Amino acid sequence: QLQASGGGLVQAGGSLRLSCAASGFTLDYYAIGWFRQAPGKEREGVSCISSSGGSTYYGDSVKGRFTISRDNAKNTVYLQMNSLKPEDTAVYYCAADPFGSGYDCYVDEYDYWGQGTLVTVSS
Repeated sequence: QLQASGGGLVQAGGSLRLSCAASGFTLDYYAIGWFRQAPGKEREGVSCISSSGGSTYYGDSVKGRFTISRDNAKNTVYLQMNSLKPEDTAVYYCAADPFGSGYDCYVDEYDYWGQGTLVTVSS
């Protein structure tokens, strides 16, 4: 089971750190992705990381502002979000893919999903 946490309400320009914790299995062998879905929009890949942490992907809209990292010892993956914008408002989900490379971030390739955490950025 994956559990995303760390969402909340923040002003534009602020920061949040999301966490994705696994229970019942180890994340060591999985690529992990962060995805988001805003109201009325399709779910999109935000950032993904390979099982080793050696490869990462960032969507164009978050490059330079978000950083994905993983701590396999803690069985947790993080998404540090800085310089948040109102358009970052969405429900954020984490997901696991046993075959992911970390070079891309396609929703359809991720098999195991956690419940989302809501991020709201006020202007």
